Amino acid sequence: MSSGPLRIGVLGCAGIAWHRMLPALVRSPVAELIAVAGRDAAKTRRFTDAFGGVPVVGYERLLERADVEAVYVPQPAGLHAYWAERALRAGKHVLVEKPLAPTEKEADRLVRLAASLGLALLENFMFLGHAQHTLARGLLVNGAIGELREISAEFGVPPRPDGDIRLQPGLGGGALNDLGCYPLRTALLYLGPGARVLGASLRHARGVDQGGVALLGTSGGATARLSFGMDRSYASRYVLWGSSGRITLPRAYTPPPDRPALIQWEGQGGTGARELSVPPQDQFATVITSWADRVRDGVPSPLEGEPVVRLAALLDWVRSRALESGAAPAVPATEGVL
Repeated sequence: MSSGPLRIGVLGCAGIAWHRMLPALVRSPVAELIAVAGRDAAKTRRFTDAFGGVPVVGYERLLERADVEAVYVPQPAGLHAYWAERALRAGKHVLVEKPLAPTEKEADRLVRLAASLGLALLENFMFLGHAQHTLARGLLVNGAIGELREISAEFGVPPRPDGDIRLQPGLGGGALNDLGCYPLRTALLYLGPGARVLGASLRHARGVDQGGVALLGTSGGATARLSFGMDRSYASRYVLWGSSGRITLPRAYTPPPDRPALIQWEGQGGTGARELSVPPQDQFATVITSWADRVRDGVPSPLEGEPVVRLAALLDWVRSRALESGAAPAVPATEGVL
């Protein structure tokens, strides 16, 4: 097994790579940026001028590089599965933006492929590594709010400008893929793999789903009310409502890396309310460390394996069972090369 920093190549010049992942990567002692691949030479050069590494025009050329052992895939959602598979078959460990695949069947196939090749395949739900969620789960397990009755989760952003990649149905655009997967992954975290979609609604406009809601439940009676959209005011929170209190994470998915994250804990009848502070943490840097630990030392990651497949199943169920309003697009996700 190789040693030293994880040698990473990036497939695509996406905004999340520029604003979040690459700043964290170049500061990490456990990773090294080797190359960035793009379709446009000038844009690719802008990335490497800012963050280092070699600019490569063409994704396949990066996958051919022997000095790249792991690949980060930040491309549009409709291309995640295609390029994740190409990277795996090129012998690279993969961190791919969420969601990994458009269907449960495809996610399961890719997870099995990675296992058969002895490679790590991680889905970048970076929020799962933040300590505020560890604290919230610890409070729940220790009975701080009694038995969990319901989760409510919200992730929403203001309307996207014309031309935004999230408005292109052929590239897997839409609020469910871009935002709804976060509340669904939260439900999976707390309700477990037995959670099922009881009902859903999606609102379509401008060619894609702009927002929606989903209701999930378990055989034990716990439920989750999930809301998401890119057509509303900003929200990024979830609430755990128990038999004797509740826990609220006001910045569940986007905690600032340079400020403490706050958790609100209310006891029975709203009494004994407390605000707990979690030290600042860059959740993108945490993902990179987790990725390196998985590749170098085999440390299991919550971003791989069965949860990836279960999340894809929940997305399938929401799409298939949703009541729809507006004009739903009939364009399939692109499977080819950008």
